[in-house]
Amino acid sequence: MEAFHPIVASWFEDAFEAPTEVQEQAWPCIQRGENTLIAAPTGAGKTLAAFLVAIDRLLRKTLSGALANETAVVYVSPLKALSTDVNVNLSVPLKGIQERVRTQGYSVVPIRTAVRTGDTSASERAAMLRKPPHVLVTTPESLYLLVTAKRSREMLQTVQTVIVDEIHAVLPSRRGAHLALTLERLAHVSRHPIQRIGLSATQRPVNTVASYLTGCEGNCTIVDLGHNRKMELALELPRSPLETIMAHEVWAEIYNRLAELVADYRTTLVFTSTRHLAERIARHLGERLGRDNVSAHHGSLAHARRRDAEDKLKRGELRVLVATASLELGIDIGSVDLVCQIGSPRSISTFLQRVGRAGHYIGGIAKGRLFPITREDLFECAALLDSVRNGALERVKPQENPIDVLAQQIVAEASAEDWQTDALYELLKRTWPYRNLSRKVFDATVAMAAQGFDTARGRRKGLLYYNAINGRISGRPAARLVALTSGGAIPDSAEYRVIMEPTGTSVGKVHEDFAVESFAGDVFQLGSSSWRILKVGSGVVRVEDAQGAPPTFPFWLGESNARSDELSRALSRFRAAINPYLDSRTNTSNWLEENKGLPGPAAVQIAEYLVASRELLGVLPLQEELVAERFFDDSGGDPTSDSCSVWSPRQSCLGPSIAQTSLSDI
Repeated sequence: MEAFHPIVASWFEDAFEAPTEVQEQAWPCIQRGENTLIAAPTGAGKTLAAFLVAIDRLLRKTLSGALANETAVVYVSPLKALSTDVNVNLSVPLKGIQERVRTQGYSVVPIRTAVRTGDTSASERAAMLRKPPHVLVTTPESLYLLVTAKRSREMLQTVQTVIVDEIHAVLPSRRGAHLALTLERLAHVSRHPIQRIGLSATQRPVNTVASYLTGCEGNCTIVDLGHNRKMELALELPRSPLETIMAHEVWAEIYNRLAELVADYRTTLVFTSTRHLAERIARHLGERLGRDNVSAHHGSLAHARRRDAEDKLKRGELRVLVATASLELGIDIGSVDLVCQIGSPRSISTFLQRVGRAGHYIGGIAKGRLFPITREDLFECAALLDSVRNGALERVKPQENPIDVLAQQIVAEASAEDWQTDALYELLKRTWPYRNLSRKVFDATVAMAAQGFDTARGRRKGLLYYNAINGRISGRPAARLVALTSGGAIPDSAEYRVIMEPTGTSVGKVHEDFAVESFAGDVFQLGSSSWRILKVGSGVVRVEDAQGAPPTFPFWLGESNARSDELSRALSRFRAAINPYLDSRTNTSNWLEENKGLPGPAAVQIAEYLVASRELLGVLPLQEELVAERFFDDSGGDPTSDSCSVWSPRQSCLGPSIAQTSLSDI
């Protein structure tokens, strides 16, 4: 703490017993101005490790009278809720430090923070431009808008530090490429060299993440404390054997067991893969624990309702919160004692991130319970737990050269200022996702944005002026409006807003298919409350409080995630390892208990499932050996012929006898 100002050091020493290991390692690097990537488990103090140095720099400026009304620090979070949460948590050290400043007789400008996300009102945005915050908390999409719009672009000229939190959450998708280009555009706009700091609990390989963070021309110091932390994990099985589909009676056993676990702990988080299941579980737990003790939390709920649920859990007014990925990242919901995962999360890192929400404090133990919902899911959960014990983690695979994102950012930057094409090309190539961007593809993208497309009335929608002879591009009059209204890489979802009458309060959203199939008088659940439909209009479902009437549950399409490559390989290795012991169910279950540490009931069910599978198929599907099953309809096919075939990579095809096939467990 010697390198910090005495006021900052005294506040920290009063607030905490001692710096964490990640803070001790990261602070010197950040104080030297180095680009820094911090990889550490949840609850290790990463956020304060990044922010305290920035606060210290701002304090020194304000004490010397050099702190102007300008933005110096930008914090980028993948979630709007996390951005808001971090801004609230920032107020704690800032208030404590500024109180010490006042007690020592200083009269200084207070350090201001502000949030700029899609939930920020127009008046707040305007106030931000009139009096820029010293610390700006935002999301990747809002940062893109800020770099593109004229007045906010001027505001960002003074930025010196960028903190990218939960960096692993955006890296593998088009959002990652989009953010990389936005960060490079921000570096171009700023009059200062920008220090970049990345934070994440689950990232592998860290060298790739570091390269993504700083771009191809920046060096990065890596502070890597790994991703493992103390965990207490266990499988939870219903008394009835699992089948291919869960019966209502078996679901009732799971609800009862969840209620028992919730009763044993102060606060519990229950994670599911879909919003439909989150609402259903919240309903049944509410019947067992009292509706005031249970709430649902997912992305289709209105922001105010999500925030209310988070605050109630933090204050201890809720016993259990049933959530999807909306609470997966580091949103502050206070101390959570237990995390229950319903069904396989289909990813090792997702499971670690979710279980890491329990015991989310320094030295805390993360307690997690995994509830399989089918026989195949049980086997996948066993492989998942085995992977966690072995320290496995998914490899991050950033998308490279997505052309739609490239075109969007070219139009946005050209609408903000005129460019030489050579200079813009070099700027874009400094980002890691576009390091291999060819000049031919770049020129073709610029030409496409300039020429537009052909219609019956001629060529339309050209967004750029492109002088190929002099190598200059600039935005047409409509370019900036298109860039600002069509920004980002998050796909649009077809959803109807749910509005409560007569107050006009937003409840959340439902999928358009559910909305158009509903009628006035129908009752459905959203956010653990029942709503009666009054009218289904254009893009809006108007409802009233149904006073707890028995509801149906809305559905959303395309929710479940695919299984990750690493978990699929773990399943294949698990099958290959157990294959020699499948001569009897007893040998199989004994091997599972002795070598994989599975409880007896789980080992018996997996043994019965795998032995029966090999007896039926002849082999177990592996990544090196696929099983193609054949299905017959009523009009053809020979039911007496072989019903499955085996293929290995050494074979060139499945063979001419297979009419209809499905690949199992690729």
